[in-house]
Amino acid sequence: MVFSSLLFIFGFLPMNLIALKLAPDNRVRNIILLVFSLVFYAWGEPRYVLLLLTMSLASWFFALQIDKSESSHGLRVLFMALECVVCLGLLGVFKYGTFFLTQVHLITGNTDPVIQIALPIGISFYTFQLLSYVIDVYRGEVKAQPRFMIVLLYASLFHQCIAGPIVRYADVERELIDRTYKQSDLNQGVMRFAFGLAKKVLLANNCGMFVDQLLVADGASDAAAALGSRSVLALWVGMLFYALQIYLDFSAYSDMAIGMGLMSGFHYKENFNYPYTAASVTDFWRRWHISLGSFFRDYVYIPLGGNRKGAARQIFNLFVVWALTGFWHGASWNFVLWGLYWFVFLVFEKFFLLEKLKKLPAFVSHIYLLFVVYFGWVLFKFDDLKLVGTTFKGMFGLNRNPFATTETATYISGILLFLLLAIFACTPIVKNLGRFFVKRAEFSDVETIAVSVGRIAIPTILLLISAISLVGETYNPFLYFRF
Repeated sequence: MVFSSLLFIFGFLPMNLIALKLAPDNRVRNIILLVFSLVFYAWGEPRYVLLLLTMSLASWFFALQIDKSESSHGLRVLFMALECVVCLGLLGVFKYGTFFLTQVHLITGNTDPVIQIALPIGISFYTFQLLSYVIDVYRGEVKAQPRFMIVLLYASLFHQCIAGPIVRYADVERELIDRTYKQSDLNQGVMRFAFGLAKKVLLANNCGMFVDQLLVADGASDAAAALGSRSVLALWVGMLFYALQIYLDFSAYSDMAIGMGLMSGFHYKENFNYPYTAASVTDFWRRWHISLGSFFRDYVYIPLGGNRKGAARQIFNLFVVWALTGFWHGASWNFVLWGLYWFVFLVFEKFFLLEKLKKLPAFVSHIYLLFVVYFGWVLFKFDDLKLVGTTFKGMFGLNRNPFATTETATYISGILLFLLLAIFACTPIVKNLGRFFVKRAEFSDVETIAVSVGRIAIPTILLLISAISLVGETYNPFLYFRF
């Protein structure tokens, strides 16, 4: 079940909200949320609910032991190490087991079939949440939660368990126990969910279909031949649509998660801040997937020494962080290269380029950032490095491919208006206009009424249009489910 399905929108979510509304207190609401969350997770992979339960149980137990062993540094370190072994070990087996076995077979020349280990949905996200909880207990930043049910609820909340954002226990500790339900939060949550749903269904899904048409569909048997014959124009525009798709898709998921959190009394932090408007690579990674970036900063980069131990150590620390960031996204060499690609630019900016960019006109630094991001997505898009090479060569006509074909030019001209709309949706223009009218409403009764009507009409219209688009829709992926 995904957020952008009719079953979820008109069945699962309303039932959950009605049950929460009828519940007499937060204790019952937590039970309701936990049941719904486990059902939601089990809907796609019932056997892996046991894995989620096991990792949550281990984290709950180790955090309690760390808290109880305050006077024994050795025991605290032991239980923290056990937490890392259990959580990272299970993540390693399920996410990277097949990859490592494949590399061993390649090195040794073993021709036996490699065991294919299925990747549990959301394991990368809830593993990091549980790790951050136990680490924060170890650091003394939060107290260990005595009730296992609360830790399990924290890890499994259906709003964000499957594809983030990565929520820190410290940020929702109070709301897990004693949260209030405000009409203003409900209204804001419905609006946020509706915008996220529309962004996903109306924009991201269509971008994805155009990517498949202009580049090649994922898993296509003739991918190399198809990419090799694509025109220069098709490859450039196709990758542009992919850049738009991956932002619109993932930020839409975060929008819907944040919106549902508000409906349920939780206030999750923002996960995106219009990254394509950034002026540097450094700025981009402060705006993109903020919860993942802050996790690696707080639990890897700073513990390694951060910026405190000289230039050589800073470079090493950044190398570790970005190698891990790339590998976190998937068990494939293209993701490792993607992470190291960003490492190179971040180091270059940190020690040389960033100060120079600040002296240039804003549009120059922005264009530089967009080109860096654009080519980075080519590495991210294709698991097969041969396809990466074919795409890069084809973008510059080195596959003996034409600059354009009549068919491609006609196709692109027909979707040009949509392309402009998708680009527009990656900017804060709509958000800024909304803020402008809300501020204006303070000075005019008519405008106040218009804003009040809009708060009801806009999400209703967006939900209806999205629902109509979903009827009979077969193309409805969430890109970040794979991570």
